[in-house]
Amino acid sequence: MTRSPLHAARAGIGALWCTTLALVALSFEHPLLVGSALAVAIAAGFAAGVGRAVMRSLVWALPLALAIALINALVTRDGLTLVFRGPAVPGIGRLDITAEALAYGTVLGLRAAAIMACAALFTAAIDPDALLRALRRRSLRIGVTAALATHLVGVLARDGRRLAEAQRTLREGPPPRLGVLRAVTSGALDRATDVAATLEVRGFGGGGRAVRIAQPWSRHDFAFLASAVAMAALAIACGVGGWEAFAAYPRLVVPLEPRQLLVAVALPICALLPFLDRRGIG
Repeated sequence: MTRSPLHAARAGIGALWCTTLALVALSFEHPLLVGSALAVAIAAGFAAGVGRAVMRSLVWALPLALAIALINALVTRDGLTLVFRGPAVPGIGRLDITAEALAYGTVLGLRAAAIMACAALFTAAIDPDALLRALRRRSLRIGVTAALATHLVGVLARDGRRLAEAQRTLREGPPPRLGVLRAVTSGALDRATDVAATLEVRGFGGGGRAVRIAQPWSRHDFAFLASAVAMAALAIACGVGGWEAFAAYPRLVVPLEPRQLLVAVALPICALLPFLDRRGIG
């Protein structure tokens, strides 16, 4: 069953759309625009039916964002507004924290959260098998490498759970060497079997170039391609035209003018408009 228009679009177009959204978030520095990109990623996740996966990624992104903001405030010596005068550390200097460094670190953390949300959307909404089939048509080696990389994530996670269960059952004393050897050996054999099955199912053992089956472009393909182009054009125009006008150093300047508001409103419209067409969605 097709869950959303993003699932209905071909995998390459969906991957391009998610990647473009992440690059747009990476290109912005104005807090309003970065927040708009983050909101778009969250809204797209719920529109695609994978909102929980995106929100779980933000749970992990929050500590990272706080760490980025704190580290930037500690290591950056720029900025005129002193908010905390710390002690002098040998080899580093005085740990002074400025409002500008703290604010810019917060923007960097918010940007990291937006990129992680886009990556979670990519992982949850884009069919990896379809991407791998497209890669295999271009290069067999690239397809094999991608298949191994994506499949081994789940295999290693199962290995970690297996070892954790073994540790819980052997808390009473030191584990016997034979038991540890048996667990490691069985994990290696299971991993080899899973990898071989993955390669066989995806048809990499047949060799040669895969037969390409022509698929007509759907309206969802055109819609998400146009959306990606519009988001990229908006980000380029914003950067080339200097619409952001954001400056963190030496003094914090966060303008809030009609052009910033226009970009903050236009980005969600360009990104989320393809999700409104749900014809043919089960």
